[in-house]
Amino acid sequence: MTEGFKEEIDRGSSCIVYKGTMTNYQKLVVVKKLKKGFAEEEREFLIEIKAIGRTHHRNLVRLLGYSSYGPKNVLVYEYMSNGSLVDLLFTLEKQPNWVERMGIAHDIARSILCLHDKCET
Repeated sequence: MTEGFKEEIDRGSSCIVYKGTMTNYQKLVVVKKLKKGFAEEEREFLIEIKAIGRTHHRNLVRLLGYSSYGPKNVLVYEYMSNGSLVDLLFTLEKQPNWVERMGIAHDIARSILCLHDKCET
């Protein structure tokens, strides 16, 4: 999917994020490669995968798959063609106006409400 983890698009304390393609569906994806030491407990990793995999909301990125082959744990998510919220808020050229920011805050609040009150997982 990532052609040997070629195109890095983000980096965090617990993972490196790569752009990839699901060749069967010609669909862009994001592959999060977890760094060693952050997902060592296989059981906890699998429990988290099951919970994330069952949680669906229009404002949340969907988990498409994962691999827990040995020490290499990766998560495959749908690709956000419009970029991430972080990109939107902290890139000067993309920054939303006040009305758009209020809409974003409202959507985030609705998503949190859904996760706390309406999602079993």
